[in-house]
Amino acid sequence: VQLQASGGGSVQAGGSLTLSCAASGRSFSNYNMGWFRQAPGKEREFVAAIKWNSDYTYYAESVKGRFTISRDNAKYTVALQMNSLKPEDTAVYYCGQDRRVRYSGSIYDNVVVYGYWGQGTQVTVSS
Repeated sequence: VQLQASGGGSVQAGGSLTLSCAASGRSFSNYNMGWFRQAPGKEREFVAAIKWNSDYTYYAESVKGRFTISRDNAKYTVALQMNSLKPEDTAVYYCGQDRRVRYSGSIYDNVVVYGYWGQGTQVTVSS
């Protein structure tokens, strides 16, 4: 499995960015996808996740109402639309693919359930 994240950049507070993650390898439509972020000196933290069939999404409280995760199983892509960006959103953003096949339980935000990661894309929000 290979994941390639793109779309990061520098924006002012209040601006928007859309991140994209392209996957290759095993059948994309069987696995939940997630976005995490890591700021300097901090641990990787959960941002958003989407279920393999798109019928469930889950967000960190800090981004709820501002970020939207979506996926296109035909194109093997997952996107993160980020609006109303804040300086505290500054981080390297990573897409991850769940280890579990067609998981429909309640755990989506734990980094250990993601077995594959993209290389990360930098998002910088200035005040």
